[in-house]
Amino acid sequence: MTLLDLSKSLHNCDRCKLAKLGRTHVVFGVGNPHASVMFVGEAPGFNEDQKGEPFVGAAGKLLNDLLASAGLSRDEIYIANVIKCRPPNNRDPEPDEVETCKPFLLQQIQMIRPKLVCTLGNWATQTLLERKVGISKVKAQAFYMKDFVIFPLLHPAAALHQGNLLDTLKEDFKKLKEFLDRNTKLAEPTSAAPAPAPTLQIEPPQPAQMDLFG
Repeated sequence: MTLLDLSKSLHNCDRCKLAKLGRTHVVFGVGNPHASVMFVGEAPGFNEDQKGEPFVGAAGKLLNDLLASAGLSRDEIYIANVIKCRPPNNRDPEPDEVETCKPFLLQQIQMIRPKLVCTLGNWATQTLLERKVGISKVKAQAFYMKDFVIFPLLHPAAALHQGNLLDTLKEDFKKLKEFLDRNTKLAEPTSAAPAPAPTLQIEPPQPAQMDLFG
C-alpha cells in the first residue's frame, strides 16, 4: 500500500463519530512523501476542514514562518495530524477518536520513514511518546525511539492564543535548527555524480544521554 492508497481508503472514513459531527473533509496530510522531517499536529481546525489540508489557517501561516527560521520549507517536510477529522468547535479529541485514528498516523510514519518527527502540542506528543506528559516538560528535546527521533514543540495555535508563548516557540525552533544542523551531514561525493545534497543522519545517543524516560 502507498500513501496515496491509504489516503483514498480514508476519503469517506466513518470509523468514528466525527464522521457524523459536521466534518467537511478528511484531512489526511500533505508534503514530501520521502521527507526526512515530519510534523504532526493535533487535529484539523475550521480552515483545514474546509480545504482538506493541514495547517492552512493562521496557525499554518505562523508554522511557515517558523519552518523558514529553522531552514525548512513545506515542500521538503510532511505534515499530518493525529486526528484526520475536525472535532466539533475544535474541542479536544476524545480517547476513542485517538485510538481509531492513531493506526493511520503510524502507517503514514511507516511509509514516509522520517528520521525526525516534530510533534506539535500535547496531543501529538503524548500519542507518539505513549506517555502522559506535559509539553512544557519535554519541548525542544530529542527523544530517541526505535525507528525515529521525536522532537516535541509547542503548537503554533497556542502562541496565537497566548502571545507570551511566541518568543518561547521561536526559541524552540532555533533549538530545532541547531539539532538539524548538528545531524545534517554531506554525503561522500563521487567523481561520476554531482555533489549530493546534505542528508539528515541522526546518531543514537550514548547511554548517559538517554531521555528522561530512560
